[in-house]
Amino acid sequence: MTSGPGSITPEGFAKLQAELHQLWDVERPEVVRTVYWAAGNGDRSENGDYIYGKKRLRQIDGRVRYLRKRLENLSVVDPRQQKNQSQIFFGAMVDYERENGALKTITIVGQDETDPSLGRISMDAPIGRALMKKSVGDLVLVSTPAGEEELEVMRIRYPS
Repeated sequence: MTSGPGSITPEGFAKLQAELHQLWDVERPEVVRTVYWAAGNGDRSENGDYIYGKKRLRQIDGRVRYLRKRLENLSVVDPRQQKNQSQIFFGAMVDYERENGALKTITIVGQDETDPSLGRISMDAPIGRALMKKSVGDLVLVSTPAGEEELEVMRIRYPS
């Protein structure tokens, strides 16, 4: 199972597809109707509905273009198919211990699914890169804003 910078889980891919559908099939047609209605009300230079609607259309169209291109270039990698579950690869849930004894759990994901508040760390982030291919018991040196920190891998698991 190969993963790279364009990797995404099946769930992450479905989430981006749902966002594209919401923008293109639901939100955009509503905004187009509003802009069409507002354009018929006369002077567009002082028409808030028209001005805001056109701005929102540009935002939607920009995001739609990005999502379409991104979805074409992503590689869906299902962590449930990981054969070597004794090492850290894309999709792994990792428990590690910090130097101060604090335990932390993260999931290694691609850039499109990164959410540090949920413990979803990019495989391209310093900690993600440092943990890749490590095993339970390995000590890992990570550069943090506070300086170098040593982490110990305590547990590795993959979704089933």
